[in-house]
Amino acid sequence: MNLLQEQVLEHKMNQSLLQSLQLLQYSSMDLMEYIKEIEKENPLIEEVIYQDGVSYSHPSKVGLVAPVELNAKKLTMYEKLKKQLYMLTIPKEIHYAVLYGIDSLNESGYLEIDLEFWANACDITLQSAEKALLYIQSLEPTGIGARSLSECIYLQLAQDAPDPDFLQDLLEDKLNWVAAGDVSSISKYYSLSEPEVEGLLAKVKRCDPKPGKRITTKMTNYITPEASIYKQQGRWHVSFFSWSSPSIKINPNYKQFVSDEKYVVRYLNNKWSQVESLRKAISNRLNTLERVIHCIIEKQSPFFENGLSMLQPLTLKEIADALELHTSTISRTVSNKYIQTASGVFPLNFFLQSGIQQSDGTKTSSIVVKQQIADLVKNENKRKPLSDREIKEKLEAVYGLHIARRTVMKYRERQEIPSSSKRKET
Repeated sequence: MNLLQEQVLEHKMNQSLLQSLQLLQYSSMDLMEYIKEIEKENPLIEEVIYQDGVSYSHPSKVGLVAPVELNAKKLTMYEKLKKQLYMLTIPKEIHYAVLYGIDSLNESGYLEIDLEFWANACDITLQSAEKALLYIQSLEPTGIGARSLSECIYLQLAQDAPDPDFLQDLLEDKLNWVAAGDVSSISKYYSLSEPEVEGLLAKVKRCDPKPGKRITTKMTNYITPEASIYKQQGRWHVSFFSWSSPSIKINPNYKQFVSDEKYVVRYLNNKWSQVESLRKAISNRLNTLERVIHCIIEKQSPFFENGLSMLQPLTLKEIADALELHTSTISRTVSNKYIQTASGVFPLNFFLQSGIQQSDGTKTSSIVVKQQIADLVKNENKRKPLSDREIKEKLEAVYGLHIARRTVMKYRERQEIPSSSKRKET
């Protein structure tokens, strides 16, 4: 073993650079919240001012409760289900198991664990786990606690079904017939009249395949664009909204503040450094965001001029190379950011599209291909819908687009467009 001394060159991130990278991936609303948190513990910051004069500052008095704080707490699906348990008389030995089962439901209301695992986790017998499941399945909405789609539909129909055994057999063994609406096969196999089968299938269609969603608290997500893109005198311009570029005003009382206490001086110096670092990070965020948006406008000018059908393939690397930045920087910049255009509000990463290589060397954006497939399906003859191969051939004939049949199938399925056999109307 030897001691060896050598010089090496390393890249080390200081706190200022880390903060700059952190702010770069923040949306404007996240940025506002971040600044508010710093403002709470930095006495030098008197107020934060935006371009349009809007500002917020330290509250001088506390006591009044904001109206938003008076709103009742919104319950989750799990809390709503547990609240219903007070109406039931559940044996003590399985009460914990019932709670455990509710917590094991997914957002659609389906049970995601098997009975054996449930029994072992709660130290109860398999029969007790089955009893716990029955209590959960008795809760509203009907269908909660199902372990499969068949069981979910059965729970919703069994109560009023004249023959529950037949219904269970149909949903478990012949669900594919039910999904396809195969009246003839069901009628022949179970010796039922076609009107009876049609009535049953109509009831099945009215069932909710995801009952948990009915009591899931919906959160409202507000979209706040960073900038607006508009055309003036034949050129495209970018105008940033006020919340993207706040300025920080320092309390004047601290500018001339002098103290003989070293710890006070050290504390204030740290707070000054924090403000300067924050200002630089905000400026860097705005400058980088502006450069990226201008680059997107340049690369996607056909889209801004003519709409979605002209959206071009574009990658993070292409923007990074054009701006001489790292791809991770571009990724952070476009994350959670929106811009307002004449065609609506779009996320920045919407303009980053993969492309399909054509025989002539050009590329077509994948989203354009998806739209073309959707248009062909929308205008097809519903009695004789287009197969994937026929869609492929029409893309070549109408749009000059050459892609494989399996690519057509992949894009069709991503848009949740059924196959031609399921789209057929009689």
